[in-house]
Amino acid sequence: MEGYHVTIRTAAPALAGSYSILHVSLINIQGRIVSAVLDAESHLLPGSACTILMGGSDDVEQVALVRLRLEARPGFPELDWHCQTVEVNHGPQVQVFPCHRWLRAADGDVELRCEDACLLNMEALQVLIGHRAQELSTRQQHIRWQTLAEGVPHCVDMQSLQPLGPNLSYTRQSPGTNLHYLMGFTERKEPWRSFKEIECLFLHNGSGNPVAMYVWSHWREDAFFGYQCLNGCNPLLVQQIRSIPANLSVTPELVQPFLPEGSSLELELETGKVFLLDYEVLEGVPPNIINGKQQHLTAPLCLLHAGPDGTLKPIAIQVCLVLMLCTQLQQKPATENPVFLPSDPQPDWLLAKMWTRCADFQCHQLISHFLRTHLLGEVCCIATLRQLPEVHPIHRLLMPHIRSSLQINIQARASLLAPNGVFDRAIGCGLKAIPVLLAHAMARLRYDTLCVPEDLKARGLDSLPNCYYAQDALKVWNALNRFVTKWVDVYYHSNTEVQEDSELQSWIKEIFTKGFLGKAESGMPQSFESKEELSKFITMVIFSSSALHAAVNFSQLDFNLWMPNCPASMSRPPPQSKGLVREDDLMTFLPEVNATCSVLTTLTLLSQPAANFVPLCQYREPYFSNGAHYRLVEEVQSDLRAIAEEISERNSKMELPYPYLSPLLIENSVAI
Repeated sequence: MEGYHVTIRTAAPALAGSYSILHVSLINIQGRIVSAVLDAESHLLPGSACTILMGGSDDVEQVALVRLRLEARPGFPELDWHCQTVEVNHGPQVQVFPCHRWLRAADGDVELRCEDACLLNMEALQVLIGHRAQELSTRQQHIRWQTLAEGVPHCVDMQSLQPLGPNLSYTRQSPGTNLHYLMGFTERKEPWRSFKEIECLFLHNGSGNPVAMYVWSHWREDAFFGYQCLNGCNPLLVQQIRSIPANLSVTPELVQPFLPEGSSLELELETGKVFLLDYEVLEGVPPNIINGKQQHLTAPLCLLHAGPDGTLKPIAIQVCLVLMLCTQLQQKPATENPVFLPSDPQPDWLLAKMWTRCADFQCHQLISHFLRTHLLGEVCCIATLRQLPEVHPIHRLLMPHIRSSLQINIQARASLLAPNGVFDRAIGCGLKAIPVLLAHAMARLRYDTLCVPEDLKARGLDSLPNCYYAQDALKVWNALNRFVTKWVDVYYHSNTEVQEDSELQSWIKEIFTKGFLGKAESGMPQSFESKEELSKFITMVIFSSSALHAAVNFSQLDFNLWMPNCPASMSRPPPQSKGLVREDDLMTFLPEVNATCSVLTTLTLLSQPAANFVPLCQYREPYFSNGAHYRLVEEVQSDLRAIAEEISERNSKMELPYPYLSPLLIENSVAI
């Protein structure tokens, strides 16, 4: 048989074809190159297969690489081409070189290899070792780091989507979000006149949302306030305490009326029944100016108690105004920081809870959501592209979960987080506050808080019967960890192989340096010494980019649609003494009409999964359907289906279901 019979397959979608001229080169295991150009009668049509004969009778060596290059056809538009595979038939052997990507003339030479995933130390051919190095060198020139702000994780050095190219971009199909009743309020730069007026807006937008309707009916209740700390859109802050913080002016006598009869504050602390919300991270964060009016931020300390049935209720709130021109600590006992109690006049107590919820809004949006899912995913995506070649098994496992983070974050920085974006126009933490709050949060972030089992145990949530986030998060984490551990076992047969994987070690070092800013106190691994460490870290990345994002993103409209439950900003400073606020005065603290509608419009757009979303571990990449990968994916999908059934059965018995961590509703990556 003379030469190589080479079949080039174009993907089936209608837009996969191209007018371009295709240059094909085969590189054999000795490094010899045979080249050809697809003839004029062969066209790159969607779903087509073109076969050409390359080389001659002396070409007998196995092919190591296939090199493709597109050239624009004169007189025709330059269209991207989606190549599916290239098959090389040489005698009885057929080698398949998967591509499954878009190619452009601007890409120059694109090289494909046919081997399954493998580690660098398993490469037998020098030509393939060189290919790995060249791939990373090219990527590092294209994907570069940029400083977002001092003390904040680095981001990709791109200001628009165009440099990303088609393989790192995606098209999100809108779920058909209805914004009709949020439009037309842009020029209404004035306070709401009454709760009835806010109800009118709410009912037009939320009457079909059962969770939002529940929030509207119960938002004043202490038990619901506590429920949201555990199962709302930000379940990451509440923590069990064993002693009262020195900066919280609470004495045993002050809270005794709100504890079980015959008990004491000391006993409740000892038995793990006392919890705290601490917004100290907001200290020194400059509040925004909205509609030309100064806004106000607080750094509350909220003490909560878990009753015999696990119901969590607030029992004391110290609001703590953040002074605009003062950087010293304001979260301290003082006459201007009174401690509000459930026994105080109802408007005082409700306002204290509203201030706490406003502080929670800032931390939820910028820390729990943006930092811990979006920015973490972006850091890991950049490092993966720069340090792990496509053939590396960790690259293959992670990219479906983090690839979309680049596009969504570039878009966020150009819109939501940009001048005249929603943070600038409508949120208490405006553009000046964003880098300050993110830097504060990074200085406090620890690796253990990103790992579900350690985090839940440290915060005392692992045994609370009413913490559905904790229950579901732990189940999903464990299923992912089993999957990842088995994946790692396929490629690493000992801890030594992990330690000797130079690509892997460069990857985690770059994440530590660029993501966690080289701070050893973060507890972030700087290297991997064992398979267990590696599996835990990868589980954390996948969980943060999928399940955690689902919990903090897709829940936010449900809990924020009734705006007084979670104000995005406050227009007046908190009272410095009790008894000064009437029910009618509460309206004057809330965001103005146009700011309210701007935030709700954004949350409505962000809180709906795309029509084409991919559920957790439902992979579209062909290599997940092969061999050992297929069995592992089948197992994790079975585990996740079982978890979804358990959650569905539990929710069917609940007045207020918690669906956000059902694996069937978790998106595979951060895509919105």
